[in-house]
Amino acid sequence: MSAPERLSQTGKNALIAGACALFVGIMVGVAYAAVPLYNWFCRTTGFGGTPQIATFAPTQAIGRTVKVRFDSNVAGGLPWVFEPERNFIEVRIGEVVTVNYRIANQSARDTTAIASYNVSPPTAGAYFSKINCFCFNEQQLKAGEKRELAVVFFVDPALTKDSEQDDLDSITLSYTMYPVREPDNSPKKVPADASGRS
Repeated sequence: MSAPERLSQTGKNALIAGACALFVGIMVGVAYAAVPLYNWFCRTTGFGGTPQIATFAPTQAIGRTVKVRFDSNVAGGLPWVFEPERNFIEVRIGEVVTVNYRIANQSARDTTAIASYNVSPPTAGAYFSKINCFCFNEQQLKAGEKRELAVVFFVDPALTKDSEQDDLDSITLSYTMYPVREPDNSPKKVPADASGRS
């Protein structure tokens, strides 16, 4: 192979290597953006039973009612009791409702947890709007401490305009409390140097 042909082949190889590097860079960027983009999509559309976050309440409620059930779960390793004050309520569509959940730390040490949530059936997530919620806020309880947490919500009147929701008569709001791993604040052992001093 002559020198010009080798030079031409080297240029082609560099171009292919550059294209591959660009492709890998784009794929890494997409991978990092996937979770926030998916979260944004779910919050915007209610996909997968993700409730909406409302900044204001409807001006009036309408006559149609929906039964809202409340579910609570505690992930393994968290010594808490976590339960709603009521298992369900009947709410008028557009009515702003406040429901409390009770939490209690049954251990002899301070513990911290965080709640995630979803709504079922999943199609109802687009119409279940929360004004105030304790979800995704760390809750720290001292040993034996008890507390009440409030969720303020409404079922959006837009639900009545969705013909696919005509038979909807029950929505379940489900929370799960997960333990938050505490940072290790124990003193670090400094390795001794060659002379034996630490």
